[in-house]
Amino acid sequence: MVYQGLALITGLSFILYGMSCLTTQQMITEFDRFNLSKCRILVGYLQIMGGAGLLIGLFLNTTLVIFSAGGLSLLMFMGFITRLYIKDGFIKSSPAFIFMLVNAIIVLGFWDITVGI
Repeated sequence: MVYQGLALITGLSFILYGMSCLTTQQMITEFDRFNLSKCRILVGYLQIMGGAGLLIGLFLNTTLVIFSAGGLSLLMFMGFITRLYIKDGFIKSSPAFIFMLVNAIIVLGFWDITVGI
């Protein structure tokens, strides 16, 4: 039940953050600061698709949850590394790190549910 709750909250968070990535001036400015303005739209869509995959997978197929959370964990790892690279420091980079860990926990939890380690 804990993993389902994490997937629900994370899924909604990524859908909202992905929409923000596509539509807000703040995110345009952030991606310019990261020197990744060409990737902003792709990242936004990946976040929306990953979040939707988590939500849909809760009701249809736990394998979809595993793949979605794995993809989001990788995306957040890259975001964490990017923030460290541009010298944001650990505290400012920590949301990406935390979401990376949460999605890794979701992968492990649903892997156990699906495969039964």
